[in-house]
Amino acid sequence: MYDPKSLKAEEFIDHAEILETLDYAEKNKNNKELIEQILEKARPRKTARGTECAGLSHREASVLLACEDPELICKMYTLAEEIKKAFYGNRIVMFAPLYLSNYCVNKCVYCPYHNQNHHIPRKKLTLEEVAKEVIALQDMGHKRLAIEAGEDPVNNPIEYILECINTIYSIKHKNGAIRRVNVNIAATTVENYRKLKEAGIGTYILFQETYHKESYETLHPAGPKHNYAYHTEAMDRAMDGGIDDVGLGVLFGLELYKYEFAGLLMHAEHLEAVHGVGPHTISVPRIKRADDIDPTVFDNGIDDDTFAKIIACIRIAVPYTGMIVSTRESEACRNKVLSLGISQISGGSRTSVGGYAGYTPEERPHDTEQFDVSDQRSLDEVVRWLMELGYIPSFCTACYREGRTGDRFMSLCKTGQIQNCCHPNALMTLKEFLEDYASPETKALGEKLITEELKTIPNEKARRLATEYIENIHEGKRDFRF
Repeated sequence: MYDPKSLKAEEFIDHAEILETLDYAEKNKNNKELIEQILEKARPRKTARGTECAGLSHREASVLLACEDPELICKMYTLAEEIKKAFYGNRIVMFAPLYLSNYCVNKCVYCPYHNQNHHIPRKKLTLEEVAKEVIALQDMGHKRLAIEAGEDPVNNPIEYILECINTIYSIKHKNGAIRRVNVNIAATTVENYRKLKEAGIGTYILFQETYHKESYETLHPAGPKHNYAYHTEAMDRAMDGGIDDVGLGVLFGLELYKYEFAGLLMHAEHLEAVHGVGPHTISVPRIKRADDIDPTVFDNGIDDDTFAKIIACIRIAVPYTGMIVSTRESEACRNKVLSLGISQISGGSRTSVGGYAGYTPEERPHDTEQFDVSDQRSLDEVVRWLMELGYIPSFCTACYREGRTGDRFMSLCKTGQIQNCCHPNALMTLKEFLEDYASPETKALGEKLITEELKTIPNEKARRLATEYIENIHEGKRDFRF
Protein backbone atom coordinates (compact mmCIF):
# COMPACT_ATOMS: atom_id res chain seq x y z
CA MET A 1 0.00 0.00 0.00
CA TYR A 2 1.48 3.34 -1.08
CA ASP A 3 2.45 5.38 1.97
CA PRO A 4 4.54 8.51 1.31
CA LYS A 5 5.23 8.84 5.04
CA SER A 6 6.72 5.36 5.32
CA LEU A 7 10.49 5.07 5.67
CA LYS A 8 10.55 1.75 3.82
CA ALA A 9 11.53 2.06 0.17
CA GLU A 10 9.03 -0.49 -1.10
CA GLU A 11 6.20 1.40 0.59
CA PHE A 12 6.93 4.94 -0.56
CA ILE A 13 7.94 3.59 -4.01
CA ASP A 14 5.05 1.16 -4.28
CA HIS A 15 5.18 -1.02 -7.40
CA ALA A 16 1.43 -1.73 -7.42
CA GLU A 17 0.64 1.98 -7.09
CA ILE A 18 2.89 2.81 -10.01
CA LEU A 19 1.20 0.19 -12.19
CA GLU A 20 -2.24 1.50 -11.17
CA THR A 21 -1.07 5.04 -11.92
CA LEU A 22 0.16 4.08 -15.39
CA ASP A 23 -3.12 2.29 -16.09
CA TYR A 24 -5.11 5.32 -14.93
CA ALA A 25 -2.96 7.62 -17.08
CA GLU A 26 -3.38 5.41 -20.15
CA LYS A 27 -7.14 5.34 -19.74
CA ASN A 28 -7.31 9.12 -19.37
CA LYS A 29 -4.66 10.23 -21.86
CA ASN A 30 -7.39 11.55 -24.18
CA ASN A 31 -9.66 12.86 -21.42
CA LYS A 32 -9.50 16.51 -22.43
CA GLU A 33 -11.73 17.75 -19.61
CA LEU A 34 -9.58 16.04 -16.95
CA ILE A 35 -6.32 17.22 -18.50
CA GLU A 36 -7.59 20.81 -18.67
CA GLN A 37 -8.52 20.57 -14.98
CA ILE A 38 -5.06 19.28 -14.10
CA LEU A 39 -3.38 22.09 -16.02
CA GLU A 40 -5.62 24.66 -14.35
CA LYS A 41 -4.78 23.27 -10.92
CA ALA A 42 -1.05 23.63 -11.63
CA ARG A 43 -1.23 27.21 -12.91
CA PRO A 44 0.70 29.88 -10.88
CA ARG A 45 -1.53 32.16 -8.83
CA LYS A 46 -0.96 35.51 -7.19
CA THR A 47 -1.70 35.49 -3.46
CA ALA A 48 -1.11 37.81 -0.54
CA ARG A 49 2.18 35.97 0.06
CA GLY A 50 3.35 36.18 -3.56
CA THR A 51 3.23 33.76 -6.49
CA GLU A 52 2.26 30.23 -5.54
CA CYS A 53 1.74 26.90 -7.30
CA ALA A 54 -0.20 23.85 -6.17
CA GLY A 55 1.98 21.33 -8.00
CA LEU A 56 0.63 17.91 -8.97
CA SER A 57 0.50 14.40 -7.58
CA HIS A 58 2.38 11.62 -9.35
CA ARG A 59 -0.92 10.34 -10.74
CA GLU A 60 -2.04 13.70 -12.12
CA ALA A 61 1.38 14.33 -13.66
CA SER A 62 1.38 10.87 -15.23
CA VAL A 63 -1.85 11.74 -17.04
CA LEU A 64 -0.11 14.76 -18.56
CA LEU A 65 2.86 12.65 -19.59
CA ALA A 66 0.56 10.13 -21.30
CA CYS A 67 -1.40 12.83 -23.15
CA GLU A 68 -1.09 12.63 -26.94
CA ASP A 69 -3.22 15.62 -27.98
CA PRO A 70 -0.91 18.16 -29.73
CA GLU A 71 -3.05 21.10 -28.60
CA LEU A 72 -2.93 20.01 -24.95
CA ILE A 73 0.79 19.26 -25.15
CA CYS A 74 1.31 22.80 -26.45
CA LYS A 75 -0.64 24.15 -23.46
CA MET A 76 1.46 21.94 -21.21
CA TYR A 77 4.69 23.40 -22.57
CA THR A 78 3.36 26.94 -22.25
CA LEU A 79 2.45 26.29 -18.61
CA ALA A 80 5.86 24.74 -17.87
CA GLU A 81 7.54 27.84 -19.26
CA GLU A 82 5.23 30.10 -17.23
CA ILE A 83 6.08 28.22 -14.02
CA LYS A 84 9.80 28.26 -14.80
CA LYS A 85 9.75 32.05 -15.29
CA ALA A 86 7.64 32.62 -12.16
CA PHE A 87 10.16 30.99 -9.82
CA TYR A 88 13.50 30.91 -11.64
CA GLY A 89 13.18 33.83 -14.04
CA ASN A 90 15.69 33.78 -16.89
CA ARG A 91 18.61 32.63 -14.73
CA ILE A 92 20.62 29.49 -15.46
CA VAL A 93 23.05 28.35 -12.76
CA MET A 94 26.42 27.04 -14.00
CA PHE A 95 28.47 24.17 -12.58
CA ALA A 96 31.02 21.54 -13.55
CA PRO A 97 31.64 17.96 -12.44
CA LEU A 98 34.97 16.98 -10.89
CA TYR A 99 35.80 13.27 -11.01
CA LEU A 100 38.01 12.22 -8.11
CA SER A 101 38.32 8.48 -8.66
CA ASN A 102 36.96 5.72 -10.91
CA TYR A 103 37.80 2.88 -8.54
CA CYS A 104 34.53 1.03 -7.88
CA VAL A 105 33.52 -2.31 -6.37
CA ASN A 106 30.05 -2.42 -7.95
CA LYS A 107 29.07 -4.29 -11.10
CA CYS A 108 26.54 -1.82 -12.56
CA VAL A 109 26.01 -3.04 -16.12
CA TYR A 110 25.44 0.46 -17.57
CA CYS A 111 28.58 2.12 -16.15
CA PRO A 112 32.15 1.72 -17.47
CA TYR A 113 33.50 1.99 -13.93
CA HIS A 114 32.08 -1.45 -13.02
CA ASN A 115 34.76 -3.62 -11.46
CA GLN A 116 34.73 -6.25 -14.22
CA ASN A 117 35.94 -3.69 -16.77
CA HIS A 118 39.62 -4.64 -16.72
CA HIS A 119 40.85 -2.52 -19.64
CA ILE A 120 39.81 0.91 -18.39
CA PRO A 121 42.68 2.59 -16.49
CA ARG A 122 41.92 3.05 -12.80
CA LYS A 123 42.87 6.39 -11.37
CA LYS A 124 42.48 8.23 -8.09
CA LEU A 125 43.51 11.87 -7.72
CA THR A 126 46.02 12.78 -5.06
CA LEU A 127 45.23 15.92 -3.06
CA GLU A 128 47.89 17.72 -5.09
CA GLU A 129 46.15 16.63 -8.28
CA VAL A 130 42.80 17.74 -6.84
CA ALA A 131 44.28 21.19 -6.27
CA LYS A 132 45.50 21.35 -9.88
CA GLU A 133 42.06 20.34 -11.15
CA VAL A 134 40.45 23.04 -9.01
CA ILE A 135 42.83 25.70 -10.31
CA ALA A 136 42.05 24.66 -13.89
CA LEU A 137 38.32 24.92 -13.16
CA GLN A 138 38.79 28.29 -11.47
CA ASP A 139 40.70 29.52 -14.51
CA MET A 140 37.63 28.66 -16.58
CA GLY A 141 35.45 30.72 -14.23
CA HIS A 142 33.63 28.04 -12.27
CA LYS A 143 32.45 28.68 -8.71
CA ARG A 144 30.32 25.56 -8.15
CA LEU A 145 31.43 21.93 -8.51
CA ALA A 146 29.80 18.52 -8.25
CA ILE A 147 32.34 15.95 -7.12
CA GLU A 148 32.01 12.36 -8.33
CA ALA A 149 33.68 9.13 -7.20
CA GLY A 150 33.09 5.42 -7.60
CA GLU A 151 32.10 3.33 -4.60
CA ASP A 152 35.17 1.70 -3.11
CA PRO A 153 35.61 1.64 0.69
CA VAL A 154 39.36 1.00 0.33
CA ASN A 155 40.30 3.50 -2.37
CA ASN A 156 37.53 6.06 -1.84
CA PRO A 157 36.67 6.03 1.89
CA ILE A 158 34.69 8.91 3.36
CA GLU A 159 37.94 10.31 4.80
CA TYR A 160 39.32 10.71 1.27
CA ILE A 161 36.15 12.50 0.12
CA LEU A 162 36.33 14.85 3.11
CA GLU A 163 40.01 15.62 2.44
CA CYS A 164 39.17 16.43 -1.18
CA ILE A 165 36.34 18.76 -0.13
CA ASN A 166 38.63 20.56 2.29
CA THR A 167 41.28 20.89 -0.43
CA ILE A 168 38.77 22.26 -2.94
CA TYR A 169 37.55 24.95 -0.57
CA SER A 170 41.10 25.89 0.41
CA ILE A 171 42.31 26.81 -3.10
CA LYS A 172 42.29 30.55 -3.78
CA HIS A 173 43.79 31.25 -7.19
CA LYS A 174 43.86 34.79 -8.60
CA ASN A 175 40.22 35.89 -8.18
CA GLY A 176 39.00 32.29 -8.24
CA ALA A 177 37.33 30.32 -5.45
CA ILE A 178 34.98 27.36 -5.40
CA ARG A 179 32.09 28.53 -3.23
CA ARG A 180 29.89 25.44 -3.31
CA VAL A 181 30.80 21.76 -3.53
CA ASN A 182 27.91 19.43 -4.30
CA VAL A 183 28.58 15.75 -3.69
CA ASN A 184 27.53 12.80 -5.84
CA ILE A 185 28.84 9.70 -4.10
CA ALA A 186 27.36 6.33 -3.17
CA ALA A 187 24.70 5.84 -0.52
CA THR A 188 26.25 5.85 2.93
CA THR A 189 25.46 6.03 6.65
CA VAL A 190 23.85 8.79 8.72
CA GLU A 191 27.21 9.27 10.48
CA ASN A 192 28.98 9.83 7.17
CA TYR A 193 26.28 12.23 5.99
CA ARG A 194 26.86 14.23 9.17
CA LYS A 195 30.55 14.40 8.27
CA LEU A 196 29.70 15.67 4.80
CA LYS A 197 27.41 18.30 6.30
CA GLU A 198 30.15 19.41 8.68
CA ALA A 199 32.54 19.67 5.71
CA GLY A 200 30.25 22.33 4.23
CA ILE A 201 28.82 20.54 1.22
CA GLY A 202 26.01 22.05 -0.81
CA THR A 203 23.60 19.47 -2.24
CA TYR A 204 23.93 15.71 -1.79
CA ILE A 205 23.06 14.11 -5.13
CA LEU A 206 22.27 10.47 -5.72
CA PHE A 207 20.64 9.06 -8.83
CA GLN A 208 18.25 6.21 -8.25
CA GLU A 209 19.13 4.86 -11.74
CA THR A 210 15.78 3.00 -11.81
CA TYR A 211 12.86 2.79 -9.39
CA HIS A 212 11.81 -0.61 -10.73
CA LYS A 213 13.10 -2.95 -8.00
CA GLU A 214 13.45 -6.06 -10.15
CA SER A 215 15.25 -4.16 -12.89
CA TYR A 216 17.40 -2.38 -10.30
CA GLU A 217 18.66 -5.65 -8.87
CA THR A 218 19.36 -7.03 -12.36
CA LEU A 219 21.25 -3.91 -13.39
CA HIS A 220 23.27 -4.01 -10.14
CA PRO A 221 24.09 -7.74 -9.89
CA ALA A 222 26.80 -7.41 -7.23
CA GLY A 223 28.37 -4.91 -4.88
CA PRO A 224 26.91 -2.66 -2.16
CA LYS A 225 24.72 -0.88 -4.70
CA HIS A 226 22.78 -4.12 -5.27
CA ASN A 227 20.78 -3.35 -2.12
CA TYR A 228 17.71 -1.54 -3.50
CA ALA A 229 16.29 -0.48 -0.14
CA TYR A 230 19.60 0.88 1.21
CA HIS A 231 20.11 2.92 -1.96
CA THR A 232 16.55 4.22 -2.20
CA GLU A 233 16.40 5.21 1.47
CA ALA A 234 19.70 7.13 1.27
CA MET A 235 18.04 10.55 1.07
CA ASP A 236 16.25 9.92 4.35
CA ARG A 237 19.56 9.09 6.02
CA ALA A 238 21.15 12.17 4.44
CA MET A 239 18.41 14.40 5.84
CA ASP A 240 18.66 12.67 9.22
CA GLY A 241 22.36 13.55 9.05
CA GLY A 242 21.55 17.24 8.68
CA ILE A 243 21.83 17.62 4.90
CA ASP A 244 18.75 19.60 3.93
CA ASP A 245 19.45 19.98 0.20
CA VAL A 246 19.27 16.67 -1.68
CA GLY A 247 19.12 15.96 -5.40
CA LEU A 248 17.16 13.14 -7.04
CA GLY A 249 17.49 11.65 -10.52
CA VAL A 250 16.93 8.58 -12.65
CA LEU A 251 18.96 7.34 -15.62
CA PHE A 252 16.44 7.38 -18.41
CA GLY A 253 16.85 4.47 -20.79
CA LEU A 254 17.22 1.69 -18.24
CA GLU A 255 13.49 1.14 -17.67
CA LEU A 256 10.19 2.33 -19.16
CA TYR A 257 10.21 6.11 -18.81
CA LYS A 258 6.61 6.40 -17.57
CA TYR A 259 7.40 4.02 -14.70
CA GLU A 260 10.52 6.02 -13.77
CA PHE A 261 8.62 9.30 -13.97
CA ALA A 262 5.96 8.11 -11.51
CA GLY A 263 8.58 6.66 -9.14
CA LEU A 264 10.61 9.88 -9.22
CA LEU A 265 7.60 12.00 -8.26
CA MET A 266 6.60 9.52 -5.53
CA HIS A 267 10.11 9.90 -4.08
CA ALA A 268 9.71 13.69 -4.11
CA GLU A 269 6.31 13.35 -2.40
CA HIS A 270 7.88 11.11 0.23
CA LEU A 271 10.61 13.62 1.10
CA GLU A 272 8.03 16.39 1.38
CA ALA A 273 5.76 14.25 3.57
CA VAL A 274 8.50 13.01 5.94
CA HIS A 275 10.98 15.88 6.06
CA GLY A 276 8.82 18.86 5.17
CA VAL A 277 10.88 19.71 2.11
CA GLY A 278 11.16 18.01 -1.27
CA PRO A 279 14.25 17.60 -3.43
CA HIS A 280 16.38 20.68 -4.01
CA THR A 281 17.14 19.44 -7.52
CA ILE A 282 16.03 16.78 -9.97
CA SER A 283 18.42 15.57 -12.68
CA VAL A 284 17.29 13.89 -15.89
CA PRO A 285 20.33 12.09 -17.38
CA ARG A 286 19.95 9.70 -20.31
CA ILE A 287 22.21 6.70 -20.78
CA LYS A 288 25.13 7.51 -23.10
CA ARG A 289 27.85 5.59 -24.88
CA ALA A 290 30.99 4.98 -22.84
CA ASP A 291 33.93 2.59 -22.64
CA ASP A 292 32.56 -0.96 -22.47
CA ILE A 293 28.96 0.41 -22.63
CA ASP A 294 26.70 0.40 -25.68
CA PRO A 295 23.46 2.29 -24.95
CA THR A 296 21.64 0.43 -27.73
CA VAL A 297 21.79 -2.69 -25.56
CA PHE A 298 19.19 -1.02 -23.34
CA ASP A 299 15.90 -0.95 -25.22
CA ASN A 300 14.11 1.75 -23.20
CA GLY A 301 15.78 4.79 -24.75
CA ILE A 302 13.74 7.96 -25.28
CA ASP A 303 13.89 10.47 -28.11
CA ASP A 304 14.36 14.21 -27.71
CA ASP A 305 10.64 15.01 -27.96
CA THR A 306 9.78 12.56 -25.18
CA PHE A 307 12.69 13.90 -23.14
CA ALA A 308 11.34 17.45 -23.47
CA LYS A 309 7.86 16.29 -22.45
CA ILE A 310 9.25 14.61 -19.32
CA ILE A 311 11.03 17.81 -18.31
CA ALA A 312 7.91 19.92 -18.84
CA CYS A 313 5.80 17.53 -16.76
CA ILE A 314 8.34 17.48 -13.92
CA ARG A 315 8.41 21.26 -13.88
CA ILE A 316 4.61 21.42 -13.65
CA ALA A 317 4.45 18.73 -10.95
CA VAL A 318 7.23 20.07 -8.69
CA PRO A 319 7.35 23.77 -9.56
CA TYR A 320 9.87 24.82 -6.91
CA THR A 321 12.54 22.21 -7.52
CA GLY A 322 15.69 23.04 -9.49
CA MET A 323 16.19 20.94 -12.62
CA ILE A 324 19.54 19.94 -14.10
CA VAL A 325 20.64 18.97 -17.60
CA SER A 326 24.32 18.16 -18.09
CA THR A 327 26.65 18.03 -21.08
CA ARG A 328 25.39 14.49 -21.72
CA GLU A 329 22.90 16.34 -23.92
CA SER A 330 23.69 18.15 -27.15
CA GLU A 331 23.49 21.90 -27.66
CA ALA A 332 20.28 21.47 -29.69
CA CYS A 333 18.63 19.36 -27.00
CA ARG A 334 19.67 21.70 -24.19
CA ASN A 335 18.36 24.64 -26.19
CA LYS A 336 14.98 22.93 -26.48
CA VAL A 337 14.52 22.15 -22.80
CA LEU A 338 15.89 25.31 -21.18
CA SER A 339 12.54 27.09 -21.32
CA LEU A 340 10.58 24.03 -20.17
CA GLY A 341 12.01 23.90 -16.68
CA ILE A 342 15.79 23.59 -16.58
CA SER A 343 17.50 25.88 -14.05
CA GLN A 344 21.05 24.44 -13.92
CA ILE A 345 23.44 23.24 -16.61
CA SER A 346 27.09 22.25 -16.73
CA GLY A 347 29.61 23.84 -19.05
CA GLY A 348 33.09 22.92 -20.23
CA SER A 349 32.66 19.55 -18.51
CA ARG A 350 35.06 16.61 -18.44
CA THR A 351 33.84 13.24 -17.18
CA SER A 352 37.29 11.70 -16.82
CA VAL A 353 39.44 11.53 -13.70
CA GLY A 354 41.96 14.35 -13.95
CA GLY A 355 40.38 15.71 -17.12
CA TYR A 356 40.97 19.43 -16.64
CA ALA A 357 44.52 20.25 -15.56
CA GLY A 358 47.13 20.20 -18.31
CA TYR A 359 44.65 20.11 -21.19
CA THR A 360 43.56 22.84 -23.58
CA PRO A 361 39.81 23.49 -24.04
CA GLU A 362 40.00 21.46 -27.26
CA GLU A 363 41.80 18.46 -25.72
CA ARG A 364 39.72 15.74 -24.08
CA PRO A 365 41.21 12.71 -22.32
CA HIS A 366 38.96 9.73 -22.98
CA ASP A 367 40.72 6.95 -21.10
CA THR A 368 38.76 7.31 -17.85
CA GLU A 369 35.55 8.96 -19.08
CA GLN A 370 32.33 7.83 -17.44
CA PHE A 371 30.30 8.73 -20.53
CA ASP A 372 30.57 10.60 -23.81
CA VAL A 373 30.08 14.37 -23.57
CA SER A 374 27.72 15.61 -26.28
CA ASP A 375 28.10 19.36 -25.67
CA GLN A 376 31.85 19.91 -25.85
CA ARG A 377 31.88 23.71 -25.93
CA SER A 378 34.00 25.71 -23.49
CA LEU A 379 32.41 27.46 -20.51
CA ASP A 380 32.91 30.82 -22.25
CA GLU A 381 31.05 29.55 -25.32
CA VAL A 382 28.19 28.18 -23.22
CA VAL A 383 27.90 31.46 -21.28
CA ARG A 384 27.79 33.48 -24.50
CA TRP A 385 25.24 31.08 -26.01
CA LEU A 386 22.96 31.43 -22.98
CA MET A 387 23.10 35.22 -23.16
CA GLU A 388 22.33 35.15 -26.86
CA LEU A 389 19.20 33.16 -25.98
CA GLY A 390 18.19 35.78 -23.40
CA TYR A 391 19.28 33.93 -20.25
CA ILE A 392 21.47 35.15 -17.38
CA PRO A 393 24.30 32.68 -16.67
CA SER A 394 24.59 32.67 -12.88
CA PHE A 395 27.55 31.63 -10.74
CA CYS A 396 25.71 32.55 -7.56
CA THR A 397 26.09 30.50 -4.37
CA ALA A 398 24.56 33.06 -1.99
CA CYS A 399 21.73 30.88 -0.70
CA TYR A 400 24.16 28.19 0.38
CA ARG A 401 26.58 30.67 1.94
CA GLU A 402 23.83 32.61 3.76
CA GLY A 403 21.99 29.54 5.05
CA ARG A 404 19.03 29.75 2.69
CA THR A 405 18.84 25.98 2.25
CA GLY A 406 16.23 23.29 2.78
CA ASP A 407 12.89 24.61 4.06
CA ARG A 408 14.32 28.15 4.32
CA PHE A 409 15.05 28.18 0.59
CA MET A 410 11.72 26.57 -0.27
CA SER A 411 9.73 29.04 1.86
CA LEU A 412 11.17 31.86 -0.24
CA CYS A 413 10.90 29.95 -3.50
CA LYS A 414 7.29 28.92 -2.94
CA THR A 415 6.21 32.55 -2.85
CA GLY A 416 8.46 33.72 -5.66
CA GLN A 417 10.39 35.92 -3.21
CA ILE A 418 13.66 34.13 -3.95
CA GLN A 419 13.99 36.17 -7.13
CA ASN A 420 14.67 39.26 -5.01
CA CYS A 421 17.90 37.53 -3.96
CA CYS A 422 18.76 35.49 -7.02
CA HIS A 423 18.35 38.05 -9.79
CA PRO A 424 20.78 40.65 -8.36
CA ASN A 425 23.26 37.96 -7.30
CA ALA A 426 23.16 36.38 -10.74
CA LEU A 427 24.10 39.69 -12.31
CA MET A 428 26.92 40.30 -9.83
CA THR A 429 28.47 36.87 -10.34
CA LEU A 430 28.09 37.18 -14.11
CA LYS A 431 29.99 40.47 -13.85
CA GLU A 432 32.78 38.65 -12.00
CA PHE A 433 32.99 36.12 -14.81
CA LEU A 434 33.06 38.82 -17.48
CA GLU A 435 35.85 40.74 -15.77
CA ASP A 436 38.03 37.75 -14.94
CA TYR A 437 37.50 35.04 -17.55
CA ALA A 438 35.36 36.05 -20.53
CA SER A 439 36.51 36.49 -24.11
CA PRO A 440 36.09 40.03 -25.54
CA GLU A 441 33.00 38.96 -27.50
CA THR A 442 31.37 37.36 -24.46
CA LYS A 443 32.26 40.34 -22.25
CA ALA A 444 30.73 42.87 -24.65
CA LEU A 445 27.49 40.90 -24.85
CA GLY A 446 27.39 40.39 -21.09
CA GLU A 447 27.95 44.06 -20.24
CA LYS A 448 24.97 44.99 -22.38
CA LEU A 449 22.82 42.28 -20.78
CA ILE A 450 23.71 43.39 -17.24
CA THR A 451 22.87 47.02 -18.02
CA GLU A 452 19.42 46.04 -19.25
CA GLU A 453 18.73 43.51 -16.51
CA LEU A 454 19.62 45.94 -13.69
CA LYS A 455 16.70 48.09 -14.83
CA THR A 456 14.28 45.19 -14.27
CA ILE A 457 15.06 44.70 -10.55
CA PRO A 458 11.83 45.97 -8.94
CA ASN A 459 13.22 46.59 -5.45
CA GLU A 460 14.96 49.97 -5.46
CA LYS A 461 17.37 49.11 -2.65
CA ALA A 462 18.35 45.82 -4.24
CA ARG A 463 18.84 47.53 -7.59
CA ARG A 464 21.03 50.23 -6.03
CA LEU A 465 23.17 47.76 -4.11
CA ALA A 466 23.59 45.48 -7.12
CA THR A 467 24.65 48.43 -9.25
CA GLU A 468 27.14 49.52 -6.59
CA TYR A 469 28.63 46.04 -6.24
CA ILE A 470 28.93 45.64 -9.99
CA GLU A 471 30.79 48.94 -10.21
CA ASN A 472 33.10 47.75 -7.41
CA ILE A 473 33.87 44.57 -9.36
CA HIS A 474 34.79 46.65 -12.38
CA GLU A 475 37.13 48.69 -10.18
CA GLY A 476 38.76 45.55 -8.81
CA LYS A 477 37.11 45.57 -5.37
CA ARG A 478 36.11 42.13 -4.07
CA ASP A 479 35.30 42.88 -0.43
CA PHE A 480 31.83 41.40 -0.44
CA ARG A 481 30.38 37.88 -0.39
CA PHE A 482 27.74 36.36 -2.58
